[in-house]
Amino acid sequence: MIIREYCADDLPEMIKIWNEIVDEGIAFPQEELLDIKTGSDFFASQSYTGVFVDNNEILGLYILHPNNIGRCGHISNASYAVKSSCRGKHIGEQLVLDSLAKAKEIGFHILQFNAVVESNTHARHLYERLGFKQLGVIPGGFKMKDGRYENICPYYHIL
Repeated sequence: MIIREYCADDLPEMIKIWNEIVDEGIAFPQEELLDIKTGSDFFASQSYTGVFVDNNEILGLYILHPNNIGRCGHISNASYAVKSSCRGKHIGEQLVLDSLAKAKEIGFHILQFNAVVESNTHARHLYERLGFKQLGVIPGGFKMKDGRYENICPYYHIL
């Protein structure tokens, strides 16, 4: 098992995993699925995109990029995707830990999550266990796939 920077050959599997999360409609803000062109552009635009590989199979990935620009450009943001058949195997934890190290290596000072859906208890417990602090609650900040609005909980971790 390794986490490494993605390459072009990884894109079809990465896009499949990413789209699985988007299609579930309960975690990522995106509503449009990626295709090979939009996926290539999207992953290339990140400060870093890492893939979790086991036996030459991509099981998860993360993206890392600035959360904002200029005077707030030292704050990073990340998103994580784990293949649905591999969830519960601590792949997400390894992706988060790798992203913390990579963010610091790149020169970011903080890793912030803007929109962790309140009902995403597995992610929230993981983040809290790894030392992330919750900033508060934004009522109705996330529109679920079924049209309901759920609260979001921003988190941050000083690097």
